[in-house]
Amino acid sequence: MRPENRQDTAQQTGIDRAFLRARLAAPRSRDLRSDVTNGLRLIKSPALKPAPLAVLQVDTATAVPYDQVPEMTPIPAAVLVPLIERCEGYTVLLTQRTAELKAHAGQISFPGGRIEPTDADAVAGALRETEEEVGLAAAHIEIVGQLDPYLTITGFNVTPVVGVVTPPFDLRPDSVEVADIFEVPLAFFMDPANHQRHSKVLDNGVTRAYYAIPYGERYVWGATAAMLMNLYEVLTAGT
Repeated sequence: MRPENRQDTAQQTGIDRAFLRARLAAPRSRDLRSDVTNGLRLIKSPALKPAPLAVLQVDTATAVPYDQVPEMTPIPAAVLVPLIERCEGYTVLLTQRTAELKAHAGQISFPGGRIEPTDADAVAGALRETEEEVGLAAAHIEIVGQLDPYLTITGFNVTPVVGVVTPPFDLRPDSVEVADIFEVPLAFFMDPANHQRHSKVLDNGVTRAYYAIPYGERYVWGATAAMLMNLYEVLTAGT
């Protein structure tokens, strides 16, 4: 296979780094909401920027009626949304969490986690977590912008940082956290025919809604799917 080339990627997809930067920098103004649109309290923080109305994942154990959600100070977190520059077009790098983890075992996710006091900002946190989880060095990543903050009902304010990854690169997954690393064509996530929205009524009567984007045997859903839907909205705005 011939080496990846930026011009090849742009010709195949009509998307290049300048396009990504421009779309991610464009103003976006919607209210930031909690994980689900029905039955859960609207959580806002003056420190958070406006974000699109996205239906996000919420665990059954933490879903509570509207008037019983406590006030909370969101915990800063960040993930990297890695777009790999392949000859045939961009791909999205994703991980599958190990089955032994206490939280979200076996689920599909972006590399990332809590922002530590030693991290300068969300970008630094996302890059550090990415190298720790999958071994992808920051030298291969060019940050092109951010998606909208993702506020979970469990109190994490997640900043999705979008980065273009230049091959070739080596990956070294953390065996404790990461069971598998794989790529999905960005075009697949940009096709509305692949987008699903589901709902479930919980034992306490609350309706939980969430996005899913199945890819072969991989079931991308919840937080990761919601962020990919945000990426879809940003990149296709005005088209």
